[in-house]
Amino acid sequence: QVRLVESGGGLVQPGGSLRLSCAASGNIFSIYTMGWYRQTPGKQRELVASITSGGSTNTVDSVKGRFTISRDNPKNTVYLQMNSLKPEDTAAYYCHADLRLTSWSKEQRYWGQGTQVTVSS
Repeated sequence: QVRLVESGGGLVQPGGSLRLSCAASGNIFSIYTMGWYRQTPGKQRELVASITSGGSTNTVDSVKGRFTISRDNPKNTVYLQMNSLKPEDTAAYYCHADLRLTSWSKEQRYWGQGTQVTVSS
């Protein structure tokens, strides 16, 4: 059983910062790409940032220069440092991990339960 547990969401004023964490646990053979998506009511889930096991990152233009993704491979944990937050960053944030349970299994995507980020004065 694989679990992704997120933490760090909450209410913050515009211009403030939050740091999201997502830890994967369970019988995991290897984790490849990890990342963060966000979703607001009535809209599709959208990519925010992703990072490979080698450390290569991809960040969407709307958050470049403000959000930084990083990971700790031994801890199976991915982070999202969010600075200069704006009201339009308000959303439920979901982490994912693309992983294999065994050396012979297919790579599959697992999702966390989501954490709410609200940017408001």
